[in-house]
Amino acid sequence: MTQTATQPTRISVEQVAGRIGAEISGVDLGQELDEAVVEEIRRAVLAHRVVFFRGQDITHAQHIAFGRRFGALTRREGKKHGVHPEGYPEILTVDPKADTERYGADFEEHYRRKWTSPLAGWHSDLTQAVNPPSLSILRAERTPAFGGDTQWTNTVAAYEGLSAPLREFVDGLTAEHAFFTAVHLRHSDERDREILGIYCGDPQVAVHPVVRVHPETGEKALFVSPGSTTRITGFTELESRHLLELLFQHLTSAEYTVRFRWEPGSIALWDNRSTCHFAPTDFAHLDVDRVMHRVTVLGEPARGPHGFVSQLVEGEPMRAW
Repeated sequence: MTQTATQPTRISVEQVAGRIGAEISGVDLGQELDEAVVEEIRRAVLAHRVVFFRGQDITHAQHIAFGRRFGALTRREGKKHGVHPEGYPEILTVDPKADTERYGADFEEHYRRKWTSPLAGWHSDLTQAVNPPSLSILRAERTPAFGGDTQWTNTVAAYEGLSAPLREFVDGLTAEHAFFTAVHLRHSDERDREILGIYCGDPQVAVHPVVRVHPETGEKALFVSPGSTTRITGFTELESRHLLELLFQHLTSAEYTVRFRWEPGSIALWDNRSTCHFAPTDFAHLDVDRVMHRVTVLGEPARGPHGFVSQLVEGEPMRAW
């Protein structure tokens, strides 16, 4: 990571795991933050990949305002992009009960039983777009008394943990990314095809470098994920599958990860360019409330070590709101 001069500390940043994650205290995200505090938070995200805030009782408008301090927010239009609070199209609401209206009862359990890999839920946000978000900010409104944790992995550390010959090899590769239900999921009934039709009618596909050079730090990170990377380009399906499985197992190794226990008012802010995350799978069978809200900061096409820049295959680039 590029070294910067030491700056005065105005917030408290406490590392929470060996290679990823820190908790930030001493700041009220509902207030207007001065530029120095925003810059400290940005530096913490670049250093720790994901940062956590507790006890932040903020509104949708304040959530959006905080996100905009880091850049333009993405737009959410159309049924396939999920639900949002009325009047706040910048926000994606993550609520299994609300999604029941779109996909039917027990849809999470239904699809999880059809995963062809236990790693299928690991993903970076919206990498099927040619310019995926740079940052994501997820806020907990209601959380269960137990269960519902989220995990993140440090894809810079994972890249650095590869042997030197393998790093050199993957530096030159590119991979296709598509909507996550098309990957590691066996489609076998009419319900599957109906939901896929929502996405296949307006597909989004992009080709990204397998290794991404971080635009702010210059670090190299693995830029593949089990939930959205369909194949390594230029390889046979069998070769691609084995190579991706090697990378997927490596980047989700416990040594690179952190796990976060949510409470109402908790917020996670992560660098989508140097992390993957895994949504919880341990509460869908319970009759509990878990309502989260997310904004994403507009990103840019990824650039690889040899100069390859992400290419659009189908769909449209993400746009600012």
